[in-house]
Amino acid sequence: MTHVTKETPETPETPAAVETVETDAGPARITWHRARKPRLVLAASHGAGGGIEARDLRALAAALPAHGVSVALVEQPWRVAGKKLAPAPKTLDTGWRGIWPALAAPGPPVIAGGRSAGARVACRTARELGARAVLALSFPLHPPGKPEKSRADELLGAGVPTLVVQGGNDPFGRPGEFPEAPEGTYDLVEVPYGDHGFAVPKRAEITQEAALELITGQVAKWVGSLG
Repeated sequence: MTHVTKETPETPETPAAVETVETDAGPARITWHRARKPRLVLAASHGAGGGIEARDLRALAAALPAHGVSVALVEQPWRVAGKKLAPAPKTLDTGWRGIWPALAAPGPPVIAGGRSAGARVACRTARELGARAVLALSFPLHPPGKPEKSRADELLGAGVPTLVVQGGNDPFGRPGEFPEAPEGTYDLVEVPYGDHGFAVPKRAEITQEAALELITGQVAKWVGSLG
């Protein structure tokens, strides 16, 4: 059974509220950035090498509530426990499943999202958990330098509307490497010059601020199409 401990009152005036959620993989944590009149919830988790302080997750949490989307930034149990290495995919999926009831509790449909390893978790479990859609940030299509070890089956198997946001220079899979798929399987937005963390070099023709605005703008447009 999932147990939720609310650490911060849930009020429209609270800019961020934190919940600790007990899962079969250990305690997880959700930081809520709520819309005043939410029609959707975007649940977004971090990757295997970082946390919810990632620039794209922070930018989405700041931008989407104004569009009627509450953003729930999810920290997996291994991260809450202070471990440096992420566990096996099966354990990540277990943690995500345990968090899901708390994400769905407010009522609006939930978009399953995440960056890198978090995007893989979202794709693997979306249909099972009843996600409205999937937002895959920096989907790790393959390990760097090993395109033969493709994870495209996870992306193509999500089974719900999916948006991939990918850096143009992401060593885990550049936009041109993504497979063709039947219309409606997934859409892809490229962030020019962006690496796996959407960082852009100073010499790039796009600034870091503009890159983040591209991400938030395209995601806001996409969530608007979901109803």
